[in-house]
Parts: sequence; structure tokens; C-alpha cells
Amino acid sequence: MVLVVVMGVSGSGKTTVGSRLAEKLGWKFYDADDYHSLENKKKMEKGIPLSDEDRIPWLCTLHDILKREDTCRQDTILACSALKKMYRRVLISGASAIESNQPEQPRENSALKILFVHLDGPMDIIAGRLEKRRGHFMPLELLKSQFDTLEPPSAPENFITVSLEKSLPETVLVIESAILQGEALLE
Repeated sequence: MVLVVVMGVSGSGKTTVGSRLAEKLGWKFYDADDYHSLENKKKMEKGIPLSDEDRIPWLCTLHDILKREDTCRQDTILACSALKKMYRRVLISGASAIESNQPEQPRENSALKILFVHLDGPMDIIAGRLEKRRGHFMPLELLKSQFDTLEPPSAPENFITVSLEKSLPETVLVIESAILQGEALLE
């Protein structure tokens, strides 16, 4: 049973990559954008970056979804920005990650084993993608704030980094290979 979070700044391809990977593997797929509150969406539409306080309840909801799927032994992929290390800890441990003064020691009873897939690439390529995107609440003006907020995953986090300059089929193949190689470790 595997939980994967495809992460990165807005426009990095999280939803496209995550949904294609889930389709290929026959896994469940969730897009974190579908779980933002109306207030959060309105803020972003106005070009106002979300604060930690705006994001924490949303991240706790996403943790609960992942926890439910984990309990059901359902392989699942979530597309979620997960920009900060603290946000990734909330996805792993829920609200206990916020309450805990020991961030690297999540409480075992609520900690999930998640592979974070960081879609990484230069701002100019991502800006070009955002300029072409229609009907999304996240404006191009917020891209710089996303890069400013981004804390790329690092050890001891369970992650891989994939260049978004690869084609979609190449990206999906790299992630699928990493999952299959690491699946024994995640069990």
C-alpha cells in the first residue's frame, strides 16, 4: 500500500502528473485544490498569498483523507503544493505535527508513510504554463510567493525530485519506477 503526494509550486504539473500516474496504476487520485475553502480560493483569486493559518485546516483535511485511504489499504496519489516542511509534516501526522515540539518524531499512531514527489523546475517555464492556464483560481502574480515559500524536501524526508522539464510520459515513468523500487520499503 502506497501513499504518494505529488508536490510543487502552482503550475508545476501536480494535477496532470498525479492524475495520469493514478490512471496508469489504477490508484485513487485526489487534487488538494478541490478541498480549499471558499475563503482561501477568494484570497488567491485576489492575488493574496495564503498564510499558515489559512493552510493548516486544509492540510489537516487532506491528512484525514490520506489516513482514511491508508486504513482501507488503498494506494492513493494526492496532488498538493506541500510547499513547506511543516505542511508535509501535517500531511504525515495531522494536527499532532503542529502540537509536537519534536517535528522529526511524529506520533506513531497517526503518522503516515508518504512518498513526496517534488516536481521541480525554473520559474520562467512554470510562469509560461500559468499564463496559458484558464479557469483556475491561482493567478500568475502569486507564483513568486510560492517560490519564496517553497522549502524543497530534504533528508530525512521520504522524497524524490523530478524535473518538470521532462515530458509527461517520462515524468510518470520516473515516478512509477521510484514507487516500484521503494514499495518494499514502504510496506
